[in-house]
Amino acid sequence: MPQTHPAAATDSIAAAAARLRQAAATGTPAAPVRDLIGRDDVRAAYAVQLQLTTERIEAGATVVGRKIGLTSAAVQEQLGVDQPDFGILFDDMEYPDGSVVPAGAVLQPRVEAEIAFVLRADLAEGPLDDAQVREAIDYAVAAVEICGSRVADWDISFGDTVADNASAGGYVLGTRRVPLAEFDPVAAEMTMTIDGETVSTGTGAACLGDPVTAVVWLARQARELGAPLRAGQVILSGALGPMRPVTPGAAVHATVTGLGAVSVTFSA
Repeated sequence: MPQTHPAAATDSIAAAAARLRQAAATGTPAAPVRDLIGRDDVRAAYAVQLQLTTERIEAGATVVGRKIGLTSAAVQEQLGVDQPDFGILFDDMEYPDGSVVPAGAVLQPRVEAEIAFVLRADLAEGPLDDAQVREAIDYAVAAVEICGSRVADWDISFGDTVADNASAGGYVLGTRRVPLAEFDPVAAEMTMTIDGETVSTGTGAACLGDPVTAVVWLARQARELGAPLRAGQVILSGALGPMRPVTPGAAVHATVTGLGAVSVTFSA
């Protein structure tokens, strides 16, 4: 992890967690937490995320993977940040392909299309380099990530989004599973529509140059933080183009060349 200034005091981390917890519980977005933990204190922000993650696990949720955020230059520009982040995927975040997301399930929803990978091996030991990560990937699949923010008006700094579980809300995986031997993530082209209108396009190269590179970054970060990636986990590798807001009743459809299509609708 990058070196940062000393982490925010424990009481500030607890206060930030409480603010985000309340927003999630009430369905009412809260003020940003950067007044408590700073805009870019990486350790403090992940400490808030860890506290909220621990609470969810203690309440019965199961970790099923990770999401990598802020890998696309377009999304970084949208949110005014300049480095990736990651969040936790829980078992209640997945929606089947073609399903309907209930109203209010995700606060201030936005969508982005990306490539997801499912692991067949742990990424806990060894160099965690490109070759090892590629070998550990079972298959790739098209995905729509449903981003959500517990921070009002998406007024987020890097610290805000990391603390808020990297603005994770939900995700949808396509049904076509393709091994890397049969698929080039860099060359893949993505098109996403909302209600039939094209709203986002991009390629695998938009995701840190190669979506697998994003997974390498994540594997190293996760191990350093003491929670390495495990076999069977889903990894959302990052947006291939700008994320877009959705309104009640919106129908989202995304295609990734080589992986097929994935779709989701939002309840009116």
